[in-house]
Amino acid sequence: MKITIDGYDFDADLETGKSPATCYAFKQVMPFASQVVHVRWSGEGMWIPLGDMDFAVGYEDATAYPAPGQILLYPKGKSETEILIAYGSVHFASKAGTLAGNHFATITSDLERLREIGVSTLWQGAKSIRFEE
Repeated sequence: MKITIDGYDFDADLETGKSPATCYAFKQVMPFASQVVHVRWSGEGMWIPLGDMDFAVGYEDATAYPAPGQILLYPKGKSETEILIAYGSVHFASKAGTLAGNHFATITSDLERLREIGVSTLWQGAKSIRFEE
């Protein structure tokens, strides 16, 4: 999979062995384009708020502590549906408390550049993002 953030391309692997239903559901909406903003509560990450969007999946390989490059889908519940992209230390949370999201993809290239974009998102605002096969 290719992920483009603010014009910069990253390689990523779908975690089909760990989160097959989530990967299948996400592939159905690809190519997927939106904007990332910096997380409010969680630390060093970016997120895509998706409101009431329903991927119709339960929890699989869910974590509240993703490693840099890991991408989580929170499938609605205590908080709105959202995607989180960790670029550093993250404790996934919302105003409702700790959240666990499905680890469905991992960025495999240029994590230093991902960190630069994450910090830039904190200080300069939203960036475009696109997921495609």
